[in-house]
Amino acid sequence: MASRRTGRWRAASAVLAAALLVGLAGCTSDPLADQYREGDNKGFIAGDFRVDEIPVAERGEPVVFEGKTESGETVSSADYAGEVLVVNFWYAACGPCRVEAPFLEEVNQEFTGNGAEFLGVNTYDQAETALSFAKDYGITYPSVIDINDGKVKLAFAAVSPLNATPVTLVVDKEGRVAARIIGQVESASILGTLVSDAIAEQP
Repeated sequence: MASRRTGRWRAASAVLAAALLVGLAGCTSDPLADQYREGDNKGFIAGDFRVDEIPVAERGEPVVFEGKTESGETVSSADYAGEVLVVNFWYAACGPCRVEAPFLEEVNQEFTGNGAEFLGVNTYDQAETALSFAKDYGITYPSVIDINDGKVKLAFAAVSPLNATPVTLVVDKEGRVAARIIGQVESASILGTLVSDAIAEQP
């Protein structure tokens, strides 16, 4: 089950996340995040912010994927069968990815083990950079390193637009894309509502 499978990752990062709460409080500036907030789109693929909830009858086929995380662990769609999965496409130098990171982790902490799991898909970086980002931003869920073959992105692109970065998808219990946020997640409450709706659905 995914909650057990990701348990090792969360256990290893629990102390780190606690320490980061103190460390991040002392951070004064993130140049790329500040650049994005100021309206300079350099360093990421821009997309207009949009939130879509997809009616059950209009959802595509279940997405089948497999990849390796930054820690070298193999993950696949089968690991999340019967659970809601939040998939976030990102990379470290992406300004809005940095801005939304705390919102993603907040929702992850709320729902992981309570009906939903989180998985990042890094589309540009190698493992070392992804691990550094997780350390700096207190991210406790794993990310697939997808730059080498792009298979995970291709699997999701077959059923959902991925022409911007970041993109966050909510996958229902049957493995279908139930909702998507194109562009930066602007608040934890927006994503939390989408996740809650997907969890509440009856299979």
